[in-house]
Amino acid sequence: MIHKIELDSKNLHSSFNREYQPILTVNSGDSIQLKTLDIQWGYSASENEERTIFESREQEEKLGHPLVGPIAIEGAKPGMVLEIRTNELVPAWYGRNWAAGTQSWQNEKLGLVDSERVQLDWKLDPLKMTGSCQIGEQEFRVGLSPFLGLMGVAPAEPGTHRTAPPRYCGGNIDCKELVRGSSLFLPVAVEGAMFSLGDGHALQGDGENSGTAIECPMDLVDVTLILHEDKTLTMPQANTPAGWITFGFDEDLNEAAAVALDEMVQLMQQFYGVTKAEATALSSVAVDLHVTQVVNGVKGVHAILPHGVLR
Repeated sequence: MIHKIELDSKNLHSSFNREYQPILTVNSGDSIQLKTLDIQWGYSASENEERTIFESREQEEKLGHPLVGPIAIEGAKPGMVLEIRTNELVPAWYGRNWAAGTQSWQNEKLGLVDSERVQLDWKLDPLKMTGSCQIGEQEFRVGLSPFLGLMGVAPAEPGTHRTAPPRYCGGNIDCKELVRGSSLFLPVAVEGAMFSLGDGHALQGDGENSGTAIECPMDLVDVTLILHEDKTLTMPQANTPAGWITFGFDEDLNEAAAVALDEMVQLMQQFYGVTKAEATALSSVAVDLHVTQVVNGVKGVHAILPHGVLR
């Protein structure tokens, strides 16, 4: 079954909380189709239409990422795994990204804290999957690779949690590999799972170095939600066109890398029936460690095992 969610403030929130009421309950195997906002809580359907600004129904004191949800999955219980299969992502006609002029560790290191904040306005072509922006007399063009920066289920811990840091149950992972055709697997922590999504990116480099990708609304997000009762996870995992992916999140980049590597080694043990030491040796030959992002409070590392690299 396909469920369509309208773009309305009653369907939007800006934090995670296990007590939030679901906007929709679906069965395992159902798909949902929706639009998402830009990072500044706006949406415009075309160049000739002014941006409409939306609000969070939870009325948080400080707005984070605009999220659609939560969506409950019938029968989901703690200990199960929710698969989010991305079928289609179509960015809107515009996007933006920023750099400098704010307090952040990378701006401190680059000497940009007190510099004027720069905004790049990107014009996107969702048919050709290209984007362009103007800096002075120069036009810069890119090919688009859209993905959602934020997909997560409600954490088991009580209270209200910010959207920004990725965690064991997902959140603002900002992994550029989660494109169309990928599946993200999240450990379910609460009854119903309470899944939320948003934060459209038209294109991002590993690291998300300035703090933002090309942040854009999505004119179409189509995902299928599948419940796995016999699968267990303690951290997010993904199967993408680039390969199998495991994740690590920590304020210390070394710790994040260690978690991502350990998760990948365990996955390789399952795949190939080898010891942990043997899997680690194979990982040194076949697995790539990428810095997912360094801007969300905790840093992210993802390990990629490309399809077919070990035969």
